Amino acid sequence: MVLLCASLWWPTSARLAMAFLSHGCRVSAACPPGNPVRFVSGIESLYPYRRLNAAGLLKSAIRAARPTLIVPCDDAAVWDLHELHAKHPELRPIIERSLGSSQAYPTIRSRSQLLSTAASLGVRIPRTEHMTSEKALQGWPIDAAVVLKLDGSWGGDGVVIAHSRAEAVKAFRRIKGPVEVGRALKRSLIDRLPSQLSLWRRGAGEGLTVQEFIQGRSATSMFAAWEGEILAIVTVEVLASQGITGSAVVVQLIKNEEIERAARLIAKTFMLSGFHGLDFIIQERTDTAFLIEMNARATQLGHLRIPSQGDLAGCLIAGHRSDLAHEVTGCIQETRIALFPQALKWAPEWIEQQSVFHDVPLEEPALRLELLRDSWPMRRWPSRLYHFFRVEKHPSGVKSS
Repeated sequence: MVLLCASLWWPTSARLAMAFLSHGCRVSAACPPGNPVRFVSGIESLYPYRRLNAAGLLKSAIRAARPTLIVPCDDAAVWDLHELHAKHPELRPIIERSLGSSQAYPTIRSRSQLLSTAASLGVRIPRTEHMTSEKALQGWPIDAAVVLKLDGSWGGDGVVIAHSRAEAVKAFRRIKGPVEVGRALKRSLIDRLPSQLSLWRRGAGEGLTVQEFIQGRSATSMFAAWEGEILAIVTVEVLASQGITGSAVVVQLIKNEEIERAARLIAKTFMLSGFHGLDFIIQERTDTAFLIEMNARATQLGHLRIPSQGDLAGCLIAGHRSDLAHEVTGCIQETRIALFPQALKWAPEWIEQQSVFHDVPLEEPALRLELLRDSWPMRRWPSRLYHFFRVEKHPSGVKSS
């Protein structure tokens, strides 16, 4: 039994569910109402997973499903599993089987600690420092662009590129300062984003790192691991994304020995199991890869069927079960992939190109239609009411943002 855990309305959980089901797995999911995984046929059980008492609901789901593998599909689900591991000894074996050694959990949560460990292994990283105060930031020799990142953030949220010291200080005050109660309530109750109220209760954001900005091309990898050994890896270069710091929407499959070496070292050092993602910048003038971040969860590459390898979901299950033959069929022939439905909104110019594979879930028509709509929270009456009153009206009566 595979238990998918998804607190956000990303397509990842649904696409992974389809992949696991195609390999003969029993699949259940812990997710909020309206999550895309609810539109996949063949899901055995669905468990509630909301931000109020999220860890408690996830604990109940694990006990009810009795999974052999837990797959978190977003960062909030990872942090909830870490919390359950700390508080409930009886759940520790299945959580460690699914994520890897618990000794790595504190380091994984901190961008600066993780990158420092990676650098000690010989992995190339940009200069990165943990910042606790504005005074510390003043000591950073800003003669070029820098990237400020809030720990515990994801999907490009909490990331700011600053091109001067004044911009860096302004960004630091904004993302490190206290979270306004109104903004926290809006993002929690209307946008249904995890952790917003807990950030407000703490009075400030989590740790913040400042990172040297590397001019180059974004690349990302996702790997399946078992007890520190990588079973399979997919690496892509990002051709289009949701803004400068957002998620990839069009990618190109690549082979990069430096990235694969970094993944092997990190997986072995932290004794990782399950799915993990690594983000890199390939420097423009040298073509060397700089590790900038790790995601301790499944990313949006796990269901893609790659020639000679298949999808990562199948590779992970085959690694867990020696009696399961991993068949590699129906692989993607193109090297460029437009992710559905993100590419439709963020990079429509790629859709008409003949050499691009359009990653549409044709086997699940209900899911395909659901992914074309606004996310479930955006369709609820609190969001519609909020956005109705947020827009201004021209004298002519025409609304505009």
